[in-house]
Amino acid sequence: MDRKFVNVILLGFAFMFVFTAFQTMGNIEKTVLDSITSDDPSFQGDGYTSLAVIYAVLAICNWLAPSIISVTGSKVAMIVGAITYSLFIASFLTPKTWLLYVASVVVGAGAAVIWTGQGSYLILNSDSQTISRNSGIFWAMLQCSMFFGNTFVYFVFQGKTHIDEETRTLVFLVLLGVSAVGIVFLLVLRPTNSANATEVEAQAPLPSENGPLHALKRAFALFTTQEMLLLSCTFLYTGVELSFFSGVYSPSIGFTQQLGEQAKQLVGMSGIFIGLGEVIGGALFGILGKKTIKWGRDPIVIMGFIIHILSFFLIFLNLPNAAPLGNTNDEAFITSSAYLAILCSFLLGFADSCYNTQIYSIIGGIFPEDSAPAFALFKFTQSLAAAACFFYSSHVGLHVQLAILVVTAIIGTITFCMVEWRSKAKQETGYNGEIGTSCAEPSGKPE
Repeated sequence: MDRKFVNVILLGFAFMFVFTAFQTMGNIEKTVLDSITSDDPSFQGDGYTSLAVIYAVLAICNWLAPSIISVTGSKVAMIVGAITYSLFIASFLTPKTWLLYVASVVVGAGAAVIWTGQGSYLILNSDSQTISRNSGIFWAMLQCSMFFGNTFVYFVFQGKTHIDEETRTLVFLVLLGVSAVGIVFLLVLRPTNSANATEVEAQAPLPSENGPLHALKRAFALFTTQEMLLLSCTFLYTGVELSFFSGVYSPSIGFTQQLGEQAKQLVGMSGIFIGLGEVIGGALFGILGKKTIKWGRDPIVIMGFIIHILSFFLIFLNLPNAAPLGNTNDEAFITSSAYLAILCSFLLGFADSCYNTQIYSIIGGIFPEDSAPAFALFKFTQSLAAAACFFYSSHVGLHVQLAILVVTAIIGTITFCMVEWRSKAKQETGYNGEIGTSCAEPSGKPE
């Protein structure tokens, strides 16, 4: 097997295990913390607030991530970032309000370097012909984390209306062990090339002229390009819908008492089907990687848009407006259906994979020489939107949140298509320059 392709597979396994732990934790955090508060009223930690802190810190630290990676290289950065995820999960073993928010800050900083390092490492192991395939395969492996972790939670939470301390401890310890396995996979990641000068150049710190200060300047310069400004609208939308499907929607199902005694169990089931949609989408677009290069990325994103709008409408009908705010006996516009709720989980996951696989692909295609700052800007914008959404999720009803999703989906889809069409037009006219080189600074290598 090609060395670079093996690297992509190893990277996929590493993130699959790390995020089996973290995404499962994010999916159940609101539900679990409400149970902790019921047992110990002195604990005042809130799941939405914790997630908001994580993404706010992630957004801020993304500006520094390219500078850090220019010093450490992608592999070391990802290992350090993964360790912070394990520390975050470990903090739940001794629930303290202050510890929850400190751990949220730490994992937010770690997330910035692990995701920027991942984007850079993926592009180092791809070219213009393999970036769509590799993005799809990585995304499918990553989103298996939603399937495996939430399957475990589904059975552990079975028949429970309150998540007791013994159950919580079991879940936290298992997820902590799973995250440790992911760190092991990161430790065995191989250099991009065999032992030669290119390996040193790609994996080791850069000399001073391409070091931390240069990386920070490059990120600021890249952010002002027209293409990046347009894509930022798409990135913002992925942040809004990320916060919704990863931290709001599944707990909303669990809080809907009209779904009966199975409501809490459906939190895990929802996560499973979100993950299933992500995996199927990522695998499909990975298999069709060469076709998407030929057809363009815009049809896939437009398909994701249509599926998202459909799912938002069904959720609007199926869940009560008060569902995100806590347990509610309110009725929805129709009789709340568990089957329809889980179908929407699948649709949310599949449509999200449509956007994210094509964002990875377009960044790799347009900014190949600026992968670290480009991915840092993607995560900055996405995380900023996610943080804002988690903050307002504790205060506004479901209908307002769905309205925001629809508006940002329309804008984000239009701007993505504009960039894609411009890129294809330049290719058809024989333009060989990189869009990213329109910045004032000369293009430097990401690591």
